[in-house]
Amino acid sequence: MSRVLDGIYRFAVDSPQAVALEGLNNSDSLTYSGLVPAIENLAASLKTFDIHACALLADNTPAWAVADLAAIRAGMPLIPVPHFFAPSQMVHLLHSSGVNAILTDRPEQVAELLAGMHVPVAAPVEVQAGKQSLSVFILSAQDNDQPKALPEACAKVTFTSGSTGDPKGVCLTQQAMETVAGSLASATEACADDRHLAALPYATLLENIGGLYAPLMAGATICAPGLAAVGLSGSSGLDVKQFVAVLNERRISTCIMIPQMLHGLIAGLEAGMPRPANLRYIAVGGSPVSEYLLTRAEALGLPVFEGYGLSEAASVVAVNRAGDARPGSVGKPLPHIDLSFADDGEILVRGSLFSGYLGDAPQPVDAFLPTGDIGRLDKEGFLHLTGRKKHLFITAFGRNVSPEWVERELTIEPAIGQACVFGEAKPFNVAVIQPRAGVEPAAVVRAALQQAVDAANARLPDYARVSHWLLAREPFTVANGLWTGTGRPRRQFIFKAYEHDIDELYKEFA
Repeated sequence: MSRVLDGIYRFAVDSPQAVALEGLNNSDSLTYSGLVPAIENLAASLKTFDIHACALLADNTPAWAVADLAAIRAGMPLIPVPHFFAPSQMVHLLHSSGVNAILTDRPEQVAELLAGMHVPVAAPVEVQAGKQSLSVFILSAQDNDQPKALPEACAKVTFTSGSTGDPKGVCLTQQAMETVAGSLASATEACADDRHLAALPYATLLENIGGLYAPLMAGATICAPGLAAVGLSGSSGLDVKQFVAVLNERRISTCIMIPQMLHGLIAGLEAGMPRPANLRYIAVGGSPVSEYLLTRAEALGLPVFEGYGLSEAASVVAVNRAGDARPGSVGKPLPHIDLSFADDGEILVRGSLFSGYLGDAPQPVDAFLPTGDIGRLDKEGFLHLTGRKKHLFITAFGRNVSPEWVERELTIEPAIGQACVFGEAKPFNVAVIQPRAGVEPAAVVRAALQQAVDAANARLPDYARVSHWLLAREPFTVANGLWTGTGRPRRQFIFKAYEHDIDELYKEFA
C-alpha cells in the first residue's frame, strides 16, 4: 500500500475522530475513520468501469482529495486538469494522455467540451466521493483509437500551465511523489495539530504533494472549502479580504502560497487587517520572491519560507526550514535530492524524478536532470537561484509563459508588426508593440492595437494574456540592436530600452 494510504488507515485506528478533510460546511467534512470507507467505496465504484486513465476536473473540496486517493487505491492513473487551462489546452490534455474517463463536479462544462471535440459519450454516471458526489463520463473509443501507453508504474500525469499552447505531460510514479511528500512533511515539521489550507488548485502539483499528501501523512486536518471560498478566481484573481478572513476563521497553521498571494496578504496586514494568529509555516514557491517582500513579511512576523522545485522532480527540490533558513536562498535540498551543476551553472537534479514526458522516451531514474535554471550552493548548503537558461518566464502567480507563444498570437493580428512580452515574477504581462507598416499614427493606431491585443488575448488562457502594453518608439531593427538577423527580438536590450516605461506601468496598475 502507498505511504499516504498507509498513514490514513493508521490514523483511522489511532485517531478515528480527528478531522482529515474539512469542506465548505461541516456536512462535507470527513474524519480519518470516515475517510477510509470513502476511499474504498469510490475505488470500488471506479473499478466497475473499464478505465485505463482518468482525468479529474473539480474544485478544491474533500471530493477532489477522495478521488485522488481512490485512484491510488484502485491503481488507476490520474490526470488532474488545471482549472485555468483554455479549452484548447484541455482538449490537448485529453488527447495526449489518452484518458477514457473524466471525473468531475462540473458535468455541464465537460459535456460542452466533449461535444466540441465530437467525442461520443454516454450520459454521466454519478458516484459518491465521501459526502459529495462526482460525475463520471466514459469516453467512447474512436475508430482505430488505441489506448495510449503510459510509462510503467505511472500513477499521475501532471500538466504545467504551459510554456506554449501545448503543454507537456509529466509522468510520475506514486513512489516518487510520496518520497517528496515524506521529505516535505519532515522539513516543515508537519504534525497532527496542523490545519492546512488548500489555497492553490489541487491540479497544481505543489499543492497536491505538499498540501494533500504531506499533511495526511502527518495526520493533520486539511481545510478545502473550494477556491472561491479562499478568495481565488481564475488563475490570478485574489480577494485579499476574503483570503485573510479564511486564514483567521479556519485557524490555519500551514499554507502554500505563490508570491502574488503573499503580496496580497502582506498588503492586507499592512492596511490593518487582523494577522492570522495560528500561522506557523507559509511555504512560498512557483516563481522567484523578492527580498523586499520577504523583509516586509518578516516585519509583520509572518513565518515565510521560500522553496524551489519543478514538476519533473515531483514538485519540491529545496526549501527553507524553521530555524534553518536563509533569506535570498530557496533553502537546502530535501534529503532525497542530489544536486550538481553544469559548466554554465545550470542546476542538475537527481532523486525521485519523473518517468518521462507523454509520448517521449522514458527518463532514466538515476540520471541527473537539467532544470533550465542557473544557480549555486553557498558554503552552508543553501541553494541560490541566479537566472533562467531560457526565455520562459514565471509570473507572480506561478504560471509558466513562453513569450514567443504570446508574441506569435499578437503578431498574427494585422495591426501588429512586432511585439516583445515581459512578465517575470510580475502580477500581469506587458508588451512593447510596434505597429505594422501602413497603420496610421496617433489615436487610430492605439485603437487598432488595442483591438488586436484583445483579439490575441481571446485565444490565450488568462495567465498568458497581455494586460497592458507600450507603443514602441521605433521599430526593432538590427541597426538599433533590438532585432536579430534571424528575425527575433533581443529581449534584454528591448527591456533595457523600455525598463523605465515598463516599471511605470506596473506602478500605475499595481
